Amino acid sequence: MEIEFIASIDKLIERDLNKLEEEIKLYSTEEAIWKIDKEIKNSAGNLCLHLCGNLQHFIGAILGKSGYVRNRENEFAAKGISKAKLVAEIQQTKKAVKSALQGLNSSVLLEEYQIQVFGYPMTTMYFLIHLSAHLEYHLGQVNYHRRLLS
Repeated sequence: MEIEFIASIDKLIERDLNKLEEEIKLYSTEEAIWKIDKEIKNSAGNLCLHLCGNLQHFIGAILGKSGYVRNRENEFAAKGISKAKLVAEIQQTKKAVKSALQGLNSSVLLEEYQIQVFGYPMTTMYFLIHLSAHLEYHLGQVNYHRRLLS
């Protein structure tokens, strides 16, 4: 059961990261990736960096011991990064997630996640489900941003 869960969450995250890469590539200009307007406070570029940083930190570094060091503040402060560099960051994130999940001992899923991200304990399985949902939520925002502002 746990091994099936790991394979499933890996496929879902990979699917959504592939979609994020596709969304970034669909922007007509690099400037459009960074556009904000009225109530839209986060650009697609910043959401992309945030998703990559989030997954590389919580899955790659914490579970996979990749050594990745997150700079969450920069995920929202950075501007004007090229489309090619964003795509490279997504591809690096896919590798980090896949490596961490494939190397994960399935017994870890039912154990408490190593840090209390929300101020309360949760299993690693619960947190992986949250991370997948978080990716999906922001992926929808990127899609809407692209269609609305580009």
